Amino acid sequence: MSERGIGLLGERKKAQLEQLAQASAESGGVSLVRDAIRRLRRNPAAIIGAILIVLFLLIAIFAPLIAPHDPMQRFDELTSRLTADNIPGASDGFPLGSDQLGRDFFSRLIYGSRQTLFVGVLATLIGLGLGVLLGAVAGAFGGWVDNLLMRFTDVMLALPALLLAITLVAVVTRPSQWTVILAVAIVNVPIFARLLRGAMLAQRESDHVLAARALGVKERNIVLRHMLPNAMTPVIVQATLTLSTAIIEAASLSFLGLGDPDQERAEWGAMLGDAGVHYFEVRPELAYYPALAIIVVALGFTLLGEAMRDAIDPKNRR
Repeated sequence: MSERGIGLLGERKKAQLEQLAQASAESGGVSLVRDAIRRLRRNPAAIIGAILIVLFLLIAIFAPLIAPHDPMQRFDELTSRLTADNIPGASDGFPLGSDQLGRDFFSRLIYGSRQTLFVGVLATLIGLGLGVLLGAVAGAFGGWVDNLLMRFTDVMLALPALLLAITLVAVVTRPSQWTVILAVAIVNVPIFARLLRGAMLAQRESDHVLAARALGVKERNIVLRHMLPNAMTPVIVQATLTLSTAIIEAASLSFLGLGDPDQERAEWGAMLGDAGVHYFEVRPELAYYPALAIIVVALGFTLLGEAMRDAIDPKNRR
């Protein structure tokens, strides 16, 4: 190619770059958050997950308005037909029939979403708070502090999550709803701690942190204002995924009889445990409905969490 042709090609490329730069300047650029939202809106899995989560939240929030009956009330028209070999099915006013004590099963299923949401969200938040504290301390100080905290988290991660949760609940003399919440939260602490610690170590040698140190900014301000905010994005995404496992783990503990001892309170795991162990041969639908509800809700959080991770992390984008 002649020198004139090469020159024309270079000028054409330069013009294209100038057009792109001008377009970017006019639009103000695209932030990471806006780009992630745009990707989520185009992801069918994220849309499905968001719809399932919104429906779950609406049912939990407006349970008193949706449920046709008091979930703790026993109805004579149901208890009169209860026998050892028969639990009444759907009838007028009771779309899913009765449970084993003559209560409206549909109302209990609706109210069970509230307990599931309460336990799952609170356990995730407690685990997130403790994990962020440990991970931030390990990532900020490094050295022997980092080694000590990470060896502790390694020991916890080496144990199966459900087995560790069962052990924590079993050592309590009087199990309650709070023991389940704390057990599930403690199980999730090392996950958040490890993730945040790794993200903060990656931030230690970044340009903006090195520039802050060169300007004489205090180490505490560097950690709180520069390292920690930039390292929290993957942790928040992981919290969405952990919420689904927290719901399943809490339901598993209730299924095994280690959950809330109050049998009057509707909770999907306890409902599944009672029906699956004692009444499955009499009326298996009592186990099917809460199991399906747990699966659908966990699927919603999993789909949204995976889509968020793909949208935010460039290495995971498809």
